[in-house]
Amino acid sequence: MDHSVAVLTVDGVLDKHNSAALRDAIVRATLGAPSAVVLDVTALRVPAESAWTAFISARWQLDPQAAVPIALVCSHRANREAMKRSGVAGLIPVYSSENGAMRALGRPTRRAVRCADAELPASLTSLRESRRLVREWLTAWSQTELIPVALVVVNVFVENVLEHTGSVPVMRIETDGTTATIAVSDGSNAPAARLPAPEEGIDVSGLAIVDALSRAWGSAPTASGKTVWAVIGPENQL
Repeated sequence: MDHSVAVLTVDGVLDKHNSAALRDAIVRATLGAPSAVVLDVTALRVPAESAWTAFISARWQLDPQAAVPIALVCSHRANREAMKRSGVAGLIPVYSSENGAMRALGRPTRRAVRCADAELPASLTSLRESRRLVREWLTAWSQTELIPVALVVVNVFVENVLEHTGSVPVMRIETDGTTATIAVSDGSNAPAARLPAPEEGIDVSGLAIVDALSRAWGSAPTASGKTVWAVIGPENQL
């Protein structure tokens, strides 16, 4: 076992009133540059499934250059399934035991995550610029097969920021060599939500398209607004 791993036990009740405090505590745990942070949430009670996104919020607050991996541990299958449904497991690995998490974190073959960020102007020029950057970064990372879907996803996210918030879009792209995560942050606290599907015809809303094209997607609050993200993999190619 690597003794530089920080292990935190999280208990009590997680809800919208304390999710920000949890997010900040997780961020603080990474500041000492441990080799990893393991969060044991077995004793945590989460009445509303949406509250699990507090862990996603913490992930987006971390400095990507610090490269401190985070893992969750939960012995309750029902809660692990809830984390899958809420999108947490799509971004943060979830294990059934601490030993399992430690073994996975200690594997030398663990893939390094490559990422890039860009702050875009609050204007329509961001649509073209975001697509250009996605194409450039994924090409440099030898992930060209994911470019077509990634372009659609980033266009929807940036367009929604411009149309609904008027704030500056901040884009982050990550890849672990197999999947890519597209995330766009803005200054609005209103979560991104897919509109109800029409009673007749095909749902062609932006987030409906993202839902259809990605492995998982979601909206997570941050200290300054929210981050909307999507994970795409080889099965999502166009």
